[in-house]
Amino acid sequence: MKHLFLLFAMSCMALVGMSQNIDEMVKNQLSNYPKSRLLDIYKSCFQDFMGAEHLVGDTLSVRRYLEYELQQIEGDSLMSWYAEPCGLQGQYVRVSLRVVQEGLVSLDQLLSAFIRSANGSVRPSVEVWKTEWEKIVGQIDEMRLGLPHYDNDRHFIADVLAQGKYAISHSPDYRAAYRPHYRIVRRDIFERELKPLLSLQYEP
Repeated sequence: MKHLFLLFAMSCMALVGMSQNIDEMVKNQLSNYPKSRLLDIYKSCFQDFMGAEHLVGDTLSVRRYLEYELQQIEGDSLMSWYAEPCGLQGQYVRVSLRVVQEGLVSLDQLLSAFIRSANGSVRPSVEVWKTEWEKIVGQIDEMRLGLPHYDNDRHFIADVLAQGKYAISHSPDYRAAYRPHYRIVRRDIFERELKPLLSLQYEP
């Protein structure tokens, strides 16, 4: 079982750095997370394009929340990956809190990578992101996937963007099925600082 888990984690790691077209991205999302709704596809895409949802001003509060979240979760409730790319281009990476629980990455290392990713990136405007999302969702419309609550989710996202905002939460369906616990890290920081710590686990 451990061997299979490592192989699966390696396959996720190998995806980092690969760009996909919209069809491939959506099909991969639904293959890996069948309970996904349009909200969850959108979230992965805006994380890839915009990065973390907020700038980090209060480092202490962010640290305390990370410590609290780690105390609340159980190892076997986490998704069975260490890291996975976001959206179409994988410019940002979701890093599972599993890496801290298993002692592969320290809390300070993950926290530092997350904060620098949130504060050190040039964030595109919401208008630029809105234009990008309209291209993505137009293609998803043509795929006719029959996703649950599709029209409601589509309108909800449009309303959020019309307000000049972009960040949303995972759908209740996704949270209940997959219990996501991760932090968003910019790809270059992940590749340089965190991936080598995880890659040690894959050596024979």
